[in-house]
Amino acid sequence: MSANHRPSGAPQSQTHAADESAFLKACRREPVPHTPVWFMRQAGRSLPEYLKVREGTAMLESCMRPDLVTEITLQPVRRHKVDAAIYFSDIVVPLKAIGIDLDIKPGVGPVVAQPIRSRADLAQLRDLEPADVSYVTEAIGMLTGELGSTPLIGFAGAPFTLASYLVEGGPSRNHENTKALMYGDPQLWADLLDRLAEITSAFLKVQIEAGASAVQLFDSWVGALAPADYRRSVMPASAKVFDAVASYGVPRIHFGVGTGELLGLMGEAGADVVGVDWRVPMDEAARRVGPGKALQGNLDPAVLFSTPDAVMAKTDEVLEAAAGLEGHIFNLGHGVLPTTDPDALTRLTEYVHTRTAR
Repeated sequence: MSANHRPSGAPQSQTHAADESAFLKACRREPVPHTPVWFMRQAGRSLPEYLKVREGTAMLESCMRPDLVTEITLQPVRRHKVDAAIYFSDIVVPLKAIGIDLDIKPGVGPVVAQPIRSRADLAQLRDLEPADVSYVTEAIGMLTGELGSTPLIGFAGAPFTLASYLVEGGPSRNHENTKALMYGDPQLWADLLDRLAEITSAFLKVQIEAGASAVQLFDSWVGALAPADYRRSVMPASAKVFDAVASYGVPRIHFGVGTGELLGLMGEAGADVVGVDWRVPMDEAARRVGPGKALQGNLDPAVLFSTPDAVMAKTDEVLEAAAGLEGHIFNLGHGVLPTTDPDALTRLTEYVHTRTAR
């Protein structure tokens, strides 16, 4: 199914308008007028207008208010003139929506009240119904009306990363409980990831059917695994998610941090676009991923704290390494750091557009 043939209910006008955007063309590995740019975490902590609009509103609450989601998602598009918007949310939103007792604690991250460690704990994970996230459908409807020809990227957390939060009870440096479960009870682990794949697939379908032009699956913590463990214990669940949304015809992006050794497998899982962090040059990433995929990345977010000349020099390195790629979307190698100067992002976007104008 092409991007022009959405299931009934998807906003057709926005779909068609965004279809010829540089971002979607690059995802499809078609010729582009310039290398498209967007940034992970572009809507958020680095923007003063974000801090102002979020004042007094907890993170999870802000993800459930369509007016706030719409305003926050649009802010970086207005300010930086990026080529795509990414839906403002958090990877734990679908878990909260099905009744998991969790909260996002400032300075810590998602914290789960009752970690999943046994088969009985799996009962916490019921199916996600569209009505559980009706605010997502409403917000995307509002957004696609505002964005016009700028594509909207929907997103979700990948099964492994969600499982890691659920098993550890919060962020973890070593993922010891997660790995203990994965190695010690492989059947329970497989069942947990399969359940999370169902929830994630349902969450992405809601976003696509509401009008998202592309989706990104964030496997933020999967770089903690060796390739053999990824292939055996994680890839089937990620592949299930990508398969579940394949018929919609929207580009599927896959991204993780510290995943240099996994890039080929992450593409194999079913992504159309593979995100690359800053540790692997784009030409080497292309060699690891193999033909038939676009790549996204990969300026080190910390570079933005340097001088404008240094930022341009490092950006040139990324663009030169990506020069021979079938499709390239310029992004950072991870999210925008909270204390980044927003003007540095605006300048970077303009520089990439100018430098790569065809």
